[in-house]
Amino acid sequence: MNDMRINGDRLWASLMELAKIGATQKGGVKRLALTDLDKQGRDLVVGWAKEAGLSITIDQIGNVFMRREGRNPDLPPVMTGSHIDTQPTGGKFDGNYGVLAGLEVVRTLNDRGIVTEAPIEVAFWTNEEGSRFVPVMMGSGVFCGAFSLETAYAAKDTEGKTVRDELARIGYMGEQVPGQHPIGAYFETHIEQGPVLEDADKVIGVVPAVMGLSWYDCVVTGMEAHAGPTPMGLRKDALQVATRIMQEVVQIANRYPPYGRGTVGMVQVFPNSRNVIPGEVKFSIDLRNVSDELLNTMHEEMLAFVAKTRADSGLGIQVERVSYYPPCPFHPDCVGAVRAATEKLDYSTMDVVSGAGHDAIYAARLAPAGMIFVPCKDGISHNEIEDAKPDHLEAGCNVLLHAMLDRAKVVSNDQ
Repeated sequence: MNDMRINGDRLWASLMELAKIGATQKGGVKRLALTDLDKQGRDLVVGWAKEAGLSITIDQIGNVFMRREGRNPDLPPVMTGSHIDTQPTGGKFDGNYGVLAGLEVVRTLNDRGIVTEAPIEVAFWTNEEGSRFVPVMMGSGVFCGAFSLETAYAAKDTEGKTVRDELARIGYMGEQVPGQHPIGAYFETHIEQGPVLEDADKVIGVVPAVMGLSWYDCVVTGMEAHAGPTPMGLRKDALQVATRIMQEVVQIANRYPPYGRGTVGMVQVFPNSRNVIPGEVKFSIDLRNVSDELLNTMHEEMLAFVAKTRADSGLGIQVERVSYYPPCPFHPDCVGAVRAATEKLDYSTMDVVSGAGHDAIYAARLAPAGMIFVPCKDGISHNEIEDAKPDHLEAGCNVLLHAMLDRAKVVSNDQ
């Protein structure tokens, strides 16, 4: 059993076949959730699952569960999965790798005639990316009760089409009530979507946790005035005050390494004219860290700096928190299973805390969960040039295989 490996060529071929659906000229994929292309992708993966002898269950939000029975069907399944919807300028591997790695695990078990005590399931979740419909991680979010099915159904795209109507249109509105599908444990394999593993020349990232994040909208209000006649000391320059806060966002993150993150990614300046002193600036703030304590400390320091800047400048400054996802530590047993599999297979490894959200965050609310990362070229993702090495993808799938067997337990082997 320790020598068992997946078929890396078969995994790669499946990834390349799925990538043809929605393929872009730059080598990426555009397969937005609940479009005709998404239906084609779903149909292809479900067809492969049926060929592998898996039974299919679809819930009311379109999450798909593909089941390989265990000796004891009453046990909750050991599940793996991810998503197959993409960004508008997405890549071949984000999400898709996690789904097809799970399918390759099943194919490998079939090749070896292995029977597990618990069932094995491969899932793909609806609208993880949130590119077409908001909120992100919609399918897994409804599944775990983070928001209601009706809220998800009512979400509209830019053309006014709803999730409910589009699910029905493509034939993926199932009957099972979301959340009534049991999970015994959940694993998700994923490209890292960052540069840490590649920079450290490591093959496997053991993921102990996902960072929490706080998103804010900030508005600084000053007074527009002519750039020439208005002396520097008499200005109410909203942009200059806003940039103090922007710089502090970065400084706060730097004070709480290694996982502190601080980003201002969106800025709107009014009136945005070359010879007018800006009278209003709206911008986003993104704070992240690995624990509630650290994230709350960063939150309080940011608010304190805003209050001081408001008093010092005399300008109006408003900050509103618009989104919050708590940090998600993964279960020690699942993290341990990933770590043990990596050691058994003798892959170079390091711990990598995820800075991005994944469906595993929501699955972890219902069952023990863990994640496996593999490197991606230059840390680039959500981009058509996203790339990963076949041997790294194979290694991550091998780790997934052994981690899942650690939880599902092998009871017989025909070979």
